[in-house]
Amino acid sequence: MNQSHIRRKRSWSSFDIAVCILLTLLSLITFFPFYNVLIISFAKFDVISRFNLYLLPLSFDLSAYKVILSDAKFWSSTFNTVFVTVFGVLFSMTISVAGAYALSKKGMPGRNAMLTLILFTMFFNGGLIPFYLIIKALGLVNSIYVMIIPAAMNTFYLIIMKNYFGTLPESLEESAKLDGANDLYILFKIVLPISAPFIATFGLFYAVERWNEWWYALIFISDSTKTPLQIYLRDTLITNNSLLNTLAQQMANDNSGKVYPPALQMATIVITCVPILMVYPFLQKHFSKGIMVGSIKG
Repeated sequence: MNQSHIRRKRSWSSFDIAVCILLTLLSLITFFPFYNVLIISFAKFDVISRFNLYLLPLSFDLSAYKVILSDAKFWSSTFNTVFVTVFGVLFSMTISVAGAYALSKKGMPGRNAMLTLILFTMFFNGGLIPFYLIIKALGLVNSIYVMIIPAAMNTFYLIIMKNYFGTLPESLEESAKLDGANDLYILFKIVLPISAPFIATFGLFYAVERWNEWWYALIFISDSTKTPLQIYLRDTLITNNSLLNTLAQQMANDNSGKVYPPALQMATIVITCVPILMVYPFLQKHFSKGIMVGSIKG
């Protein structure tokens, strides 16, 4: 009896069915908050305000999205976040890959001392006030680059990259050096091409971090034209952005209707999350391979 015939005759056990049901329930529980946010973002004031639990879409109204998209501050915040994400990822990946590749070489002078100092920063820091004084001395206060430079390198990512580069066959570099290649040529022409899934994975990690950046902006940026999208979302959810309320009132006067306040908040969440979610499908192939790097040695 061949393998294909055995697979056709295999039936599902009660344990398999129980696991599938459990995973399905967990998936629905995980998905429901996103679904709830989405249907509230399309809610009409006079329809959904009578309900406390939103299981079914009760209306389809784009007023909340129109209010947000007509806000100039939203567009400036979006531009700031895109700038920080694009240039932040390029800067972070450049110094992380270069640093990890250099530290993966056992013959590098001062390698152990550098690794010790890098690991030290994972467990200890000087505190917020000394950190603020350093940022001020560097002239990064109220600068958009404060969201790029101080958080440029994630120490944990650096260590993982170093360990990965250390597992690459030394024969690759030795044969390249025999042909006259230098270290930069080897890194960019040999190491990075064969490490595409690995690089794409950490590029995605850095992109998510930069897209969700808000802490440095909250502490160091007071100019509203330089704040990122996450600060705009925070203002909408917590401080009830007065400009959005004004725009909503103008639309209510023009259209003889009201804009549901929670719909404004949920629409902001949707618009904030969608762009970074759209990036994942393009990196999914590399991401699936990259997260397995180092799990099996051979």
